Amino acid sequence: MKTLNTVSAAIELGAGLALMVFPSVVVKLLLGSSLDAPAAVLLGRLTGAALFALGIACWFARSAAPGCAAKGVVVAMLFYNLGAVAVFLLAALVENLAGIA
Repeated sequence: MKTLNTVSAAIELGAGLALMVFPSVVVKLLLGSSLDAPAAVLLGRLTGAALFALGIACWFARSAAPGCAAKGVVVAMLFYNLGAVAVFLLAALVENLAGIA
C-alpha cells in the first residue's frame, strides 16, 4: 500500500496544484473547453484544493501502519477514481467534450 499511496499522492498533489493555479489550462487540456465564467474558474480551483487535500491524505497514509485509516484512504481514492472516470466518460460520450490530455 505504501507504493500505491505514494504514487496517488504525487498524482493528486500535482493535479490539485495545477487546477488551483491554472484551472482554465487544465480544463482545456482535459476537456477541450474553456472556463469562461468566473464561477467556473472558482469551481476549478475548489476542485484543485480538494485533489490537493486527497494528495496530502495519501502522503501521510503511505507511512501509516496497515489499519482502518490506511484502508480508508485507499477506499476513498478508489471511489474518487471511479467517480472521475464516470464523469469523464459522461463528458466524452454525452457532451462530446475531449481534450488532448
